[in-house]
Amino acid sequence: MKERRQYKRLSDELPVRLEAITSSKIRVLYVKTKNISAGGIFVYTKEASYIPEDTRFIIDLTIPRKNKKLKNFEKCAGTWVRSTSEGIAIRFNRPAKLLI
Repeated sequence: MKERRQYKRLSDELPVRLEAITSSKIRVLYVKTKNISAGGIFVYTKEASYIPEDTRFIIDLTIPRKNKKLKNFEKCAGTWVRSTSEGIAIRFNRPAKLLI
């Protein structure tokens, strides 16, 4: 099968602070990444079924100093793409600056 992804993925479990913004409230989730790319992020969370499809996110990724691949990552915003039993896929509003 031909790879259709536009960006290369990095499969590191990194801590993330997510602000989940819906029309009725803002929830803060502390989760870990399954993978990350310049185009988006997948995070593990058991609360995925409670996140509505129209949710917007502010993503604050904690990057260990030793991780040189992600040193240019900036705090960014994104939107809900899909949920699974493992977690949530979020598309960044604009490509993130990553060194992958």
